[in-house]
Amino acid sequence: MASNTAIPTSTSVVESAVIKAPLSHVWHHIKLQNFSDFWSALKQSEFTKSQEETDVVKWTFNDGTELEVKQEEHSTLNHYITYSVITAKPELTYTSVVSTIRCYSVTSGDLEGSTFVEWTGNFSSDADAGVIQDAKFKRRDALADLAKAAAKK
Repeated sequence: MASNTAIPTSTSVVESAVIKAPLSHVWHHIKLQNFSDFWSALKQSEFTKSQEETDVVKWTFNDGTELEVKQEEHSTLNHYITYSVITAKPELTYTSVVSTIRCYSVTSGDLEGSTFVEWTGNFSSDADAGVIQDAKFKRRDALADLAKAAAKK
């Protein structure tokens, strides 16, 4: 049997946070073209194409990485957005990823008036453990940045 040095890993990541700001303050930031307004890892986020069915936004990270992300779904009623990466410079080491951000109002308890935010990523089976860990920590950092931005509103 051939030796495989790859580390078996899940191909999904889920990060979440309770943000001490009302849902309206948090949801206001969850537009692909506005991510650079709160996410400190992004230098710029801008529309590249607006098609009849969907929008494509280019994210330019501080390290020079560029991603074109396509909005797959968006619900202002249920407060979620789903997007996929369609191009990347440099090229990704995996085939695909689809991510969803969902926001829920916290309606009771000590954190009433806050917002629960969940950010998932489902990667193709060729994503390795390093990719999943990187996605985990990027989401954690972005959620912390989102909390700061939402508190300012």
